[in-house]
Amino acid sequence: MEQVIELIDKKQFKELRNYLSTLHPFDISEIMEELNSKHSLLVFRLLSKDMAIEVFSHMEPAYQAKFSELIAEEELREIVNELNFDDKIDYLEEIPAVLVKKILKNTPESERKLINQFFNYPEYSAGSIMTIEFIDFKKQMTVKDSIARIRKIGYDKETIYTCYVTDRFRKLEGIISLKDLILADEYAKIEDVMQSDFISVTTTTDQETVATTFRDYDLLALPVVDSENRLVGIITVDDVIDVMEEEVTEDFHLMAGMQANEESYLDTSVKDLVKKRFPWLAILMISAAFTRAIMEGYDSLLSSVILLSANIPMLMGTSGNAGSQASTLMVRSIAVGDVVFKDIFKVLWKELRVSISIGIGLAILNFISLIFFSHYPLDISLIVSVTLIATITVAKLIGSSLPILAKKIGLDPAIMANPMISTILDALVLITYFSICSMALGI
Repeated sequence: MEQVIELIDKKQFKELRNYLSTLHPFDISEIMEELNSKHSLLVFRLLSKDMAIEVFSHMEPAYQAKFSELIAEEELREIVNELNFDDKIDYLEEIPAVLVKKILKNTPESERKLINQFFNYPEYSAGSIMTIEFIDFKKQMTVKDSIARIRKIGYDKETIYTCYVTDRFRKLEGIISLKDLILADEYAKIEDVMQSDFISVTTTTDQETVATTFRDYDLLALPVVDSENRLVGIITVDDVIDVMEEEVTEDFHLMAGMQANEESYLDTSVKDLVKKRFPWLAILMISAAFTRAIMEGYDSLLSSVILLSANIPMLMGTSGNAGSQASTLMVRSIAVGDVVFKDIFKVLWKELRVSISIGIGLAILNFISLIFFSHYPLDISLIVSVTLIATITVAKLIGSSLPILAKKIGLDPAIMANPMISTILDALVLITYFSICSMALGI
């Protein structure tokens, strides 16, 4: 960045062009996003045509839409036509419909139909992130002919490392890697060297499932088929990395108690941040009214034994932390496929043993603290310590089970994370605490 700004300030454009040619397109796109409009356009003009297309494809979608306003319509159309198909779809989804029509007005009818088809796939589905730029063979072809086909059409394809074998109806029959092609006898038939046992997904498969499939089977590319097993596209590992980032970001937002946001923090307006945060905080605040109502219901108990109220923050905080530990661990386990709904009783049995062990340990520490340091009466110290065991047990059982139940009914497990769990547990901790106090003290 410093080097680019220095060359621009000194108007050393020839040196700047040479320097830009040594950089990776991604790095140039990052630099351009930090520059003002005038300087970013200058940098873009100094790039070769091929480099400019690469740089444009690496820009964040929101910046692509903003940068589109700086360049001529004809130039923009030329750049978009050279983009990989999946990058083109991502870009067209970000810009206004009026600009989409202008860019596509000279596009062949067949390609416009494909683009419209992509727009109609469900959001976050395999169909919405796939590309149609793949290499396919027929099983009657020889290895030699197949390699010749790769040399002929491979330059414009998303990947050549995995190729696909289809019949005359485009039904997927097998896959073959470039490695297998190169090592096979050049006169062997494709059907003799292809893999008939392969993994595929449908156009409606959720993108999170796609990402899990890539991870489980160590794939570089994954074929996407329609309901009749016809090959319609592929998903490559670079697209899946973007999906993983989106899913992790969404989970972080939900676990923090706010709506998911795809824009970067600095690019998000104050108004949008308020809109995404306020509803959740309002819901959680209203939910906390139950806590107030519970405390009001036990007003006479608190009035007669003032010491009881002093321990409420400790009990609520410790239980909330215990529940958050369990829920966070469970959200992660569900995300990576370690835990499914049928495991719920195994999870509860394990968490029960963990919570009792932790509860007893913390209760002993708390009892010692209350007796020797705070000089509490023996009966109050015992009540608080026993309550601690009970509330930690409840917290961990709820924290571990709610994400599993959320996943079962089709909700994102991350919803049942820190803020939501804490709000639920606050009410349950008070009910448990006051119930134990009432029985032990007879009030």
